[in-house]
Amino acid sequence: MKKAYCDLNLRGRTLTIIETANSIIDEYAEEGYDLTLRQLYYQFVARGIIPNNLREYKKLGTAINNGRLAGLIDWNSIVDRTREYLANAHWSSPADIIRDSASQYAIDTRATQSNYIEVWVEKDALVGVIENVCDPLDVGYLSCRGFVSQSAMWRAAIRLKRKERIGKDTTILHLGDHDPSGLDMTRDIQDRLRMFGSDVSVERIALNMNQIQEYDLPPNYAKPTDSRYAVYRDVYGDDSWELDALDPRVIAELITKKVLFMTEVKKRESLIKRQEKERVSIQEVANSWGI
Repeated sequence: MKKAYCDLNLRGRTLTIIETANSIIDEYAEEGYDLTLRQLYYQFVARGIIPNNLREYKKLGTAINNGRLAGLIDWNSIVDRTREYLANAHWSSPADIIRDSASQYAIDTRATQSNYIEVWVEKDALVGVIENVCDPLDVGYLSCRGFVSQSAMWRAAIRLKRKERIGKDTTILHLGDHDPSGLDMTRDIQDRLRMFGSDVSVERIALNMNQIQEYDLPPNYAKPTDSRYAVYRDVYGDDSWELDALDPRVIAELITKKVLFMTEVKKRESLIKRQEKERVSIQEVANSWGI
């Protein structure tokens, strides 16, 4: 939805940026993706439109803000996944809730798999990307928000150990920034889950140096104030890279390929067929309500 709230006299480079932003937004929308401002910024950088620095990021943010206020950019096109409104769901009749439950009804389509998989991502802002790929795969996911809190880590260990007790191999696929702390987070997850008694295997699937090189991701300066900086600098130098710079479609592909590689497809397809049959039964109940 485009709606103007201010009469702004936008011209020149600002209009060009807005037109380019709309083109990128439309490109991703066609494939079912929305973007954060940070992701949009990295698309500008990756395409050589603007240099990679804080000043340009702020200028882009101002242009996007003005473009939305002037009615030139769809208000739904840039998302802020860290600030979501939550409220109770409501229905107008018993039949309505039954109809809704038909589409929401789900069994564990991975129940008969020999393994159990979770996807953990460092940043809250990327949860939307992770959600879009994990939901169809029926794989759970967690926003770590940096280093995982002790409480969340303990709860994860309990969850994983339940799966291990019934004979499943457990795996966490971790995605994080390539910087001193981002790399250390993968180790930290593994070490603390082992401390709490889980045999889980933690595999870092992004962001890795081969991906940085393959996709020519723009660098930032690693923070010298990070306590892990010296060790990181000795291996990788002064540059660091953000996970946000990786195309959302690439992130989705990395997760999908890894999960499908670990999936016994025929077993899952059997449970999906059962789920669809049971959804139809629920829908039939809703359709006959009140007859």
